[in-house]
Amino acid sequence: MPRPTELTVHQHSRVLEIAFDDGARFRIPFELMRVYSPSAEVMGHGPGQETLQTGKREVVVAGIEPVGHYAVRPTFSDGHASGLFTWDYLYKLGSQQDQLWRDYEARLIAAGRGRDDAMPGKAAGSCHSH
Repeated sequence: MPRPTELTVHQHSRVLEIAFDDGARFRIPFELMRVYSPSAEVMGHGPGQETLQTGKREVVVAGIEPVGHYAVRPTFSDGHASGLFTWDYLYKLGSQQDQLWRDYEARLIAAGRGRDDAMPGKAAGSCHSH
């Protein structure tokens, strides 16, 4: 498994830049990270239980903390902070981002939602865990 050698949060361009010891380097948009956050709030508790995330284009990573030697936990500007991003997962987000964007766009179309629509139901900034 490739290990990260460098990790930089670029607030202005809203990307997480990460380099791995196999020579790979990715610039992962915060929006992509937020939309694909590996948290129960986003992913649900099994296939088909995902919550489609919208209105995340302007989201920024307000803070990021290491978790052991295998992951980071970003705090997003919308209050979301329950996603644990392992090095494997960040590598996947970086290396597959074109496909992930296409999947996201397809899910938006299927749901009749727009990328910039407000999230339905909950008040902004509230975050529940079960």
